[in-house]
Amino acid sequence: MNKKTWTWLPVIIVAALISGIYLGRYYYQSNLIKSGLFSSYGKIERLLDIINRQYVDTVSIKDLTEDIMPKIIGELDPHSAYIPAKDLESVNEELEGSFGGIGVQFSILKDSITVVSVISGGPSEKVGILPGDRIIAVNDTAFVGKEVTNENVLAKLRGKKGTKIKLGIKRASSKTPLEFTVTRGEIPMNSVDVSFKINDKTGYIKVSKFGRTTYDEFMNALAKLRQEGAEKFIVDLRGNTGGYLDATINMVNEFLPKGQLIVYTEGKAFRKEEVFSNGTGAFQKNQVVVLMDEWSASASEIFAGAIQDNDRGLIIGRRSFGKGLVQQQIPFSDGSAIRLTIARYYTPSGRSIQKGYEMGKTDDYSQDIMNRYLHGEFDSKDSIKQNTELLYTTLNGREVYGGGGIMPDIFVPRDTIGITSYFNNVVNNGLLYQFAFQYSDEHRQKLETFNGYQELLKYMQQQPILNEFVSYAATQGVKPRPVYINISRRLITDQLHAYIARNILGDDAFYPIILAHDNTFLKAVEILNEDKGFPVIPGEEQ
Repeated sequence: MNKKTWTWLPVIIVAALISGIYLGRYYYQSNLIKSGLFSSYGKIERLLDIINRQYVDTVSIKDLTEDIMPKIIGELDPHSAYIPAKDLESVNEELEGSFGGIGVQFSILKDSITVVSVISGGPSEKVGILPGDRIIAVNDTAFVGKEVTNENVLAKLRGKKGTKIKLGIKRASSKTPLEFTVTRGEIPMNSVDVSFKINDKTGYIKVSKFGRTTYDEFMNALAKLRQEGAEKFIVDLRGNTGGYLDATINMVNEFLPKGQLIVYTEGKAFRKEEVFSNGTGAFQKNQVVVLMDEWSASASEIFAGAIQDNDRGLIIGRRSFGKGLVQQQIPFSDGSAIRLTIARYYTPSGRSIQKGYEMGKTDDYSQDIMNRYLHGEFDSKDSIKQNTELLYTTLNGREVYGGGGIMPDIFVPRDTIGITSYFNNVVNNGLLYQFAFQYSDEHRQKLETFNGYQELLKYMQQQPILNEFVSYAATQGVKPRPVYINISRRLITDQLHAYIARNILGDDAFYPIILAHDNTFLKAVEILNEDKGFPVIPGEEQ
């Protein structure tokens, strides 16, 4: 190669690259034009450009774009969503398993922040903050009144790990306000609310969501219960609206023998992907019952569907929500993101449990639960309409249906005994919770002397708590209705006892008390006591 050729070589290479870029862009645009996409993309961009240059007033294109994004995404399906940059961190925290904070659980009462409990070993405990303390100032600025909302409190108290925050505290035992400087730390967000033994052989686990740490929490709970002698398990997924698919798959895998289908996903741009159990599960031979209700959705339905379709255990409760769409989070350079539906998931029998929807009509979709209630579905199994055209069979040949949630193997209607207008009134006004907190605060010194919820409950049952509550409710505008109060006596006292116990001893005390008269829970205990949790026998009367 001569010197002249060497001189022109870089120019030739650059020219070739430029030509390639323009040719690629030409063919890309040609394909977009053929598909009708190019004109749509260009139309939106041109509209914003025309507004920016020619509109009569100055407008923020950034703000306009933020308004447009959710409207576009909202025209797709009920679960695709746009997440602004300012909200993305808090939205992700819900599933990530931890956040930077001061380590307290709080309640907002009378426009002020009251510390309900202090996380053991957390930043607040280390500096001496106690349950019952009222936070009245943040960084030398008063923080009371109408600005004290849940959103504002989280914005003030949370922050990056290692940053400091000064809190002004009002404590009942101190005549003057106290000051504490707290260094924010990593605060765990548990997704397994509680686990405890019900009897000698049965353990209970409440899972509130499927986050990044849920599988580890779940395994720790199972291991603890097994060590305590539990051989049968109740997994409570009521109110669990879902989360990470991986967490669900790993959890179901613990109960299935090798080679059984757990779930598969499929979408226009995503080929069919099947997930099978790998045989490493440590609880393959243990009986299991899953509790569900109308708010159990997505990952909860994958868990229940895998257990049901593989005839591995029983589902007890009410028909689940019916969300069978898979979302992928796609970030933008400004820190915002979209959660876009990219596929549908299917249970092992091949059913999609996604309930029907019309694109862009999210209001109709959100009314589905209310329509179920009005139709009587929560009270009678016979009122539930199954789509007989979407009939599938489980591993052992039982009939199941798709197209609208997971139907339980054993239906348990909602418990309406004791519900009166008086009860609804005090519940809707938040008076049960407010009174329970006030009672806990006023009697904390005595209540903290009891070892375990059984001792605490026995003491509370001997106190005139119901009478005190009725008097309190009257001061809040709810007049006593003796007949209705007597009808609702058990409901009111159960909830008061449970809330007070939670304020003093945490969820480990709350759940055993609140579940004592829970019909769905009691049915699960009955089933396991009769050794019917595994395996499900085809054709057996339930």
